[in-house]
Amino acid sequence: MKALTWHGQHDIRCESVPDPTIEDGRDAIIKVTACAICGSDLHIYQGSIPEMESGDVIGHEAMGEVVEVGRDNKALKVGDRVVVPFTISCGECFFCQRGFYSGCERSNPDSAKVSKLWGNSPAGLFGYSHLLGGYRGGQAEYLRVPFADIGPIKVPDGLTDEQALFLSDIFPTGYMAAEFCNIQPGDTIAIWGCGPVGQMAIRSAFLLGAERVLAIDTVPERLALARAAGAFTLDYLEEDVYDRIMDLTRGRGADACIDAVGTEADPQASWDSRWDRIKVATFMGTDRPHVLRQAIHCCRNFGTVSIVGVYGGFLDKIPMGSAINRGLTFRMAQTPVQRYLPELMRRIENGDIDPSFVITHRASLEEGPALYETFREKKDGCIKVVLKP
Repeated sequence: MKALTWHGQHDIRCESVPDPTIEDGRDAIIKVTACAICGSDLHIYQGSIPEMESGDVIGHEAMGEVVEVGRDNKALKVGDRVVVPFTISCGECFFCQRGFYSGCERSNPDSAKVSKLWGNSPAGLFGYSHLLGGYRGGQAEYLRVPFADIGPIKVPDGLTDEQALFLSDIFPTGYMAAEFCNIQPGDTIAIWGCGPVGQMAIRSAFLLGAERVLAIDTVPERLALARAAGAFTLDYLEEDVYDRIMDLTRGRGADACIDAVGTEADPQASWDSRWDRIKVATFMGTDRPHVLRQAIHCCRNFGTVSIVGVYGGFLDKIPMGSAINRGLTFRMAQTPVQRYLPELMRRIENGDIDPSFVITHRASLEEGPALYETFREKKDGCIKVVLKP
């Protein structure tokens, strides 16, 4: 089969790899009908994710048609059309039973390795290094889905692939980011990053009752898409974000702040962002947390900071004095996608949201490697890429 594979920094190739096979009775094999390039995939593309191996199949946003089912899988049958969560979860362990699917204790065969870095292991993920299971990703013609009687959700006939695909990651992640904010009537929610997850968070915040959303970015196309959803936009290269948020909130700060950027904040954003970039380049740091620092300062007393942007290591110079003395709440997680799927599928079916609004580029797998660069450099108005194997 054809698949997109990683061979080093800025080296993604479309090449032939062996077809997946059933390895466990709960497995399923799907023929991928749509997959996407995620902002998190750019961390792999740029060489920021450790324990990648040359030839690894990448990608974690995928859906398709079931073509083979393991003998113990009673939930799916051949011909079912499904979306596959990027989190691989057994459904039976301590965390899965409590709805914390992304903390699954059984799905990461590399748990001992990652525990040395993070203290404990999260769930395995598709296409995201040999710290998180070494599973083949979904930017391919076929995908083996472990624990497929728990993860995938069937797609109703009335929905297109493009409407359903983002249930795999960015819609649940953006929705969770907004849910973490405990939104009350009249609330102002500030969101850093108007990429795909940020766009979903903007719309989710309004769905959950926010009166006002402040969307922070500098890319014109992203800001325009945020305005189309009703957000008030701030360009961080044109104005001081802290001063503007304080002005808009009469000096109080946003009721909640969402960091949808994570580890690779724009080094042009501020002096501390440039310093972070120097530290990472000289192996004196692992992440660039400018956005998190700013979100803490811009949040009102006893507000919430919601973190869904990816961080991988140790963060430097986080203003914990501000956070503790002003009573901030931090909420963060790798999204337990399965927990959100039934509700979000209903919202799509009811017409509350059509997640396909975020798509700007549609292409074949063969065009995928070039589109990684287009997406990374934000060329051609690129916000979200969908590939059709």
